[in-house]
Amino acid sequence: MVKIVGFSKTSLLDWDGMVVSVIYLPGCNMRCPFCHNKELVLESAGMEEVPPAVIEEYLRENADFLDGVVVSGGEPTIHPDLPELLRWLRALGTKIKLDTNGSNPDMLRDVIRAGLVDYVAMDLKAPLDEKYSQLVGCDAPLDEIKRSIEILMTSGIDYEFRTTMVPTYLGVEDYERMAAYIGTAKRLALQHFSPRNTLDPNLSVINPLPEAKVKAIAEKCKPYVRKLIIRGGV
Repeated sequence: MVKIVGFSKTSLLDWDGMVVSVIYLPGCNMRCPFCHNKELVLESAGMEEVPPAVIEEYLRENADFLDGVVVSGGEPTIHPDLPELLRWLRALGTKIKLDTNGSNPDMLRDVIRAGLVDYVAMDLKAPLDEKYSQLVGCDAPLDEIKRSIEILMTSGIDYEFRTTMVPTYLGVEDYERMAAYIGTAKRLALQHFSPRNTLDPNLSVINPLPEAKVKAIAEKCKPYVRKLIIRGGV
């Protein structure tokens, strides 16, 4: 089974309205400068494994308290044995949320078809053009990301697209173009940028967008999607 390098026993923030545990998987195929899990991206090879038995014991003992488990990273879908991990969690009787950057549509399709996930949160980093590569620090696989968007929107399961609003990177019109591309999507979450522990240390001195700017972005995006939320902030 895939190596697990992090385990948060209880979170109220990783699945809206749910009390969950969070499993973190190592490595990522993107290098987003605003990523706040830089250890998982850059230093995962040296991280100690969390024994699955420890996780299983906690999940079983707290089954009446927990609503589900979030599988995050890093990027979970880069691991070929991700389905094995999800099947193991399913056997424990838990609901599962998967976090992904959408770069592996085949894996996403397969775990959805197999009934191994209940909710998917897919990051949408930028408009689906040359700006995407600029924001993810690599050659963005746009065709794969577009396929993942289509898979989610036609899957029948619960999902959201989420966008981190990093100051100076995108303008209001960029966010509107992103929302228009996923038009009629169930849910779009606009997330406040956090300068803590970013992959690019230069971003540690950048303040999040002011509330007025966030509201202006939200007003532009809201007409395109069925539900829009703003997450984070003071």
